Amino acid sequence: MKNLVVLSGAGMSAESGLRTFREMGGLWEEYDVMEVASPQAWASDMDLVLRFYNERRAQLEGAEPNGGHLGLAALEERFHVQVITQNVDDLHERAGSSRVLHLHGELRKARSTVDPSLVYEIEGKDLNRGDCCDKGSQLRPHIVWFGEAVPAMEEAAMLASEADICVIIGTSMNVYPAAGLVNYVPSGTPIYLIDPNEVAVSTAGMTVIRKGATEGLKDLRKILLDE
Repeated sequence: MKNLVVLSGAGMSAESGLRTFREMGGLWEEYDVMEVASPQAWASDMDLVLRFYNERRAQLEGAEPNGGHLGLAALEERFHVQVITQNVDDLHERAGSSRVLHLHGELRKARSTVDPSLVYEIEGKDLNRGDCCDKGSQLRPHIVWFGEAVPAMEEAAMLASEADICVIIGTSMNVYPAAGLVNYVPSGTPIYLIDPNEVAVSTAGMTVIRKGATEGLKDLRKILLDE
């Protein structure tokens, strides 16, 4: 069974109604997203940061996996599908994908501020001041903020290096270090780029499918299963 490695970004979940930072115009209410998605923001106004992520979590509650998510999950019948996603939502998992690596964290989880290995599912929709880990310290969103290291990059690079087929979907490939993962894909590996917009990335052997997630996955499935 061939290894099909998927690199997914915000455009993957756009058809599910989840707004991206770009769609927000870089703003949330009157705040720059840097004011709510960075270690500095957490240090200066914890309550504001908690409210921002509680609202994102509430938005996720009303979202459902789209045809793109479902299409990827269905490919597990024929391929060993590994999803590496920049998204913090759980729509890949809810669609049925069994192997998902989150580069930038997970919205439905919280972690200790003193021990990053202590990660918890968030009970209910909100994470609040006073919610503590087993060591008694405040919990924070389990999100990789601007300016923080991406702990999962080493594992992601290893997975990318094992690809027999690579699919890039819904990402501008401008956000590093995630954008560099395509460089780990073995030379000669077929690469499929699914995006309705022009993406400034090109590599040998790349096939561009200029469609959104749902329609693009239909085309991809036809290509892969007809081969």
